[in-house]
Amino acid sequence: MHLMVQFFPSRTVAIAIGNFAVHWYGIMYLLAFLLTFFLVPILQKRRGLALSKDEWSSLLTWGVLGVILGGRLGYVLFYEPSYFLQYPLEIVAIWKGGMSSHGGFIGVTLLLSYAIRKRGISLLAVADVLAVPVAIGLSFGRIGNFINQELYGTVTTMPWGIAIPGVEGLRHPTQLYATAKDLFIAAMCYWYLRRIKPPVPSRVLALLIMSYGVLRFLNEYLRVQTYPLTDLGVIVLTRGQLLTIPIFLLGVVLWVWAKRRET
Repeated sequence: MHLMVQFFPSRTVAIAIGNFAVHWYGIMYLLAFLLTFFLVPILQKRRGLALSKDEWSSLLTWGVLGVILGGRLGYVLFYEPSYFLQYPLEIVAIWKGGMSSHGGFIGVTLLLSYAIRKRGISLLAVADVLAVPVAIGLSFGRIGNFINQELYGTVTTMPWGIAIPGVEGLRHPTQLYATAKDLFIAAMCYWYLRRIKPPVPSRVLALLIMSYGVLRFLNEYLRVQTYPLTDLGVIVLTRGQLLTIPIFLLGVVLWVWAKRRET
């Protein structure tokens, strides 16, 4: 039996082997996982951890599972509940797209918390170490969005506007804005992890969550919205902005709690 191998058969697919397709988005997830596995043994010293590669591998496996399950279920519940109620089998069809970063945050938090507590390790110390690779991993996801030409922005006259096939006018490359946002957050978290002493667990995590919340909120203003807006009376919010508010507030709570522990 002869299998046909195709490279770049479409914008979203990198390699197709027969009926099996390797999507760019999946490659970005894999790269993020590999980078995290490389970085955590180096960064863990900043929080007094000494986990082996096998222990990190186990924890990161739980983390990847949390990202995938949380990201998919978050998309199902937050963005398309009526559709998936009609077609429940489509929930597992993640290769067709549809992930939520907010759901991914929840999923990875729950499953990592479970795995870490079983080992008697400091959850907040591990979370601080993971903050940097998590932010970089988010940037990889946004690069995947750019390759897929999805989640693009509103019409712009800026010289860096991009053309989207089948879409009128040049558009803000909001995927690249988000990539820059996540890399900036990663750099800020790394600086804080290295420079600020004494190391109070949860401060880097809080910095990640708060900065992500603020910058994601702002980036939403330039993104084309495919879901209804929410009118709160004093302000109209996108779905992404609405979901970002509780994440930002969680970061504020963590920051204040850590600050009180310093005094």
